[in-house]
Amino acid sequence: MRVQSKILLLAVLLTVTDTVMAKTSTIQRKQRLNDHWQFVENDSDFTKANTVTLPHDWSILHHFDANAPAGNDGGYLPTGKGWYRRILTLDKRYEGKKIRLYFEGIYMNSHVYINGHQVGGWPYGYSGFWVDATPYVSTGRNEIVVSVDNSQQKNCRWYTGSGIYRNVWLVTTDKTYIDDWSIAVSTPDIHHVELTATVILPDGTTRPLQRTIEVADPQLWSPDSPYLYQTELAISEGDHVSVTYGIRTIDYSAEKGFLLNGKPLKLNGACVHHDNGILGAAAYDDAEYRKARLMKEAGFNAVRTSHNPPSEAFLRACDELGLLVIDEALDGWREKKNDNIYDYSTLFDQWWQRDIDAMVLRDRLHPSIFCWSTGNEVIERKKIEVVKTAHQLASRIRALDPQQRPVTSALAAWDRDWDIYDPLAAEHDIVGYNYMIFMAESDHQRVPRRVMMQTESYPRDAWRNYQTVQTHDYIIGDFVWTGLDYIGESGIGRYYYEGEVPGESWERPLYPWHAAYCGDVDLTGSRKPISFYRSMLWNTRTKEQEEGLYLAVREPDGYLGKVKTSMWSTWPTQNSWTWPGWEGKPIEVEVYSREPKVRLLLNGQLVAEQDTKEMKATFTLPYQTGTLCAEAGEQRVELQTAGTPAAIRLTADRSTLKADGQSLAFITAEVVDAQGCVVPTADHTLTFTVDGNATLLAVGNANVKDEAPYYDTTHQVWHGRALAVIRNNGRSGKSTLRVSAEGLPSTQITFR
Repeated sequence: MRVQSKILLLAVLLTVTDTVMAKTSTIQRKQRLNDHWQFVENDSDFTKANTVTLPHDWSILHHFDANAPAGNDGGYLPTGKGWYRRILTLDKRYEGKKIRLYFEGIYMNSHVYINGHQVGGWPYGYSGFWVDATPYVSTGRNEIVVSVDNSQQKNCRWYTGSGIYRNVWLVTTDKTYIDDWSIAVSTPDIHHVELTATVILPDGTTRPLQRTIEVADPQLWSPDSPYLYQTELAISEGDHVSVTYGIRTIDYSAEKGFLLNGKPLKLNGACVHHDNGILGAAAYDDAEYRKARLMKEAGFNAVRTSHNPPSEAFLRACDELGLLVIDEALDGWREKKNDNIYDYSTLFDQWWQRDIDAMVLRDRLHPSIFCWSTGNEVIERKKIEVVKTAHQLASRIRALDPQQRPVTSALAAWDRDWDIYDPLAAEHDIVGYNYMIFMAESDHQRVPRRVMMQTESYPRDAWRNYQTVQTHDYIIGDFVWTGLDYIGESGIGRYYYEGEVPGESWERPLYPWHAAYCGDVDLTGSRKPISFYRSMLWNTRTKEQEEGLYLAVREPDGYLGKVKTSMWSTWPTQNSWTWPGWEGKPIEVEVYSREPKVRLLLNGQLVAEQDTKEMKATFTLPYQTGTLCAEAGEQRVELQTAGTPAAIRLTADRSTLKADGQSLAFITAEVVDAQGCVVPTADHTLTFTVDGNATLLAVGNANVKDEAPYYDTTHQVWHGRALAVIRNNGRSGKSTLRVSAEGLPSTQITFR
């Protein structure tokens, strides 16, 4: 954790002293309980079980199936039911202790049993929940069983995964303890931090704690400087909790826009679903951190967690990396969406308050969260009753959040019947516009105090949305759909060729498409050209802006077929000058630059010089192999035509793995020529093997029509690339990933 400052705060029940009174204990307060689980699918007979490590998503461990009940929405992967069992052995140190289990997320309809007693569970798959195990456990052997039911389909509009897909914790304290979700931080001004919490007494009654911390020289949290503080909160009875938070101020108005720490800030945002690509929904801490890092590296300063609360690890990463967050509770409210007859509408009346509470109480310490969202394009949006529902949700959030962050929800009107939403919009502090920002100017005339942000936008409209946000103070940002490719909503961002199944993804099944393909970053974590263009519009300090220049080549129309696009797609474009068979035919080259003029050269000869428009210049020239070069000011970038495949190049996101059974490494495998240039036309099938103290978790590529399963040991490259993910198995020592392919020398990479 990247904590910059630590403050020790001692709180006791009756008096506050200057002496640290916390008792020492050999028991860790919070222990990860992710190992040694037995799992059986569609059965409860544990004699047939396999041993698994959490986080665990059983759906991703199957082949894609055109007849899967979740269909296009669920990425054509099966769902069903599952049972988990773990033996928990407690020694005498646990006698007289308060023992709780904390489940960060189970998808979905879970029930928890301890030693045969049903003790808890939760239907909504994105809420964390606590189980008091104290009355049901004893020293010695204890059995924890968890049932999961994701068989009722359809229940969601995207890939959910199935199982205990987030962390599980054993939390042990004395009978007097600090309630974890009672802790809250607010900053009435930047020099004073108010910390509140609740202590639970052995008889179940409570005592409040409240302290004010003076900070003489506060370091403010921001995307450019995500400074974090840490306070140790302890009570004399022995319990202690580490509290991490940031100091920052948020303000917003139609006149001044969005202000962070008193300074105007426009939000270059991305919508992000909860899955981790080829890992499925499994929310490993390292995968969640990588997801946030990919968004930060792509130039975004904000994300929207569409359409559910994210993992705690993702929010911690946003805190540390400096990403602002819209924390979204729900997709829909009381009325079902499309043919999702088992979606949240079946739970809303009984569970909305508990799920809102679970989100806000869990997440309110995170400085990255600047806004709460209660829903997305709710079906009942035209009914007058929806205003009351919106008021209930927003009021509950405000009652729980001492920082009083703004509340929004994402509104849309595909039939353009828009102004009737004014009463609904008025229940929100900031109004979310899904694809409707073209209504902003007329809305501003009608409701001049309304603060707006575009909570979803089409990827292809990058320039128009950037200009709209920059030129209107009352529009504080834009969130593209999406920052990352995700499984499910299959083919929503696809391009296709004449003769293939036409139309949009919701009109008909599009198997074998199993992912969306609308992300600026693809399923393996590689940035598409649109990502570099978008970042160039919004940023001046990212890596690509230091270079200031990017070359992209549009796939020639007719190269593989006549190209057809869909609503969320962009034209197929590559950072490549390798188009065999197209010699002498016209090809379009895009150059992205902030400079007023750019020059394009081919094999040292000037092709043309052009003025940039919308930070882009487009050239058409006959394709010829060799070196394509763009120049702007003093900057220069090149693309080389790739030669014959000669080697496999491996690049990892780290060189060491922690011996914790959870540490991951993401390894990109590229087929390259003798000069190290990626060969985009390569179609080799790679074989991955792991030796030592690691396990191969997944392999895949960015081709979301590829039907090969992600859990296999072989996978074909696409555009010359594939991705592998390995996990430490809990032991220290070296681990080696070896990759081979027919006709190429094998290669390896070692982790310590």
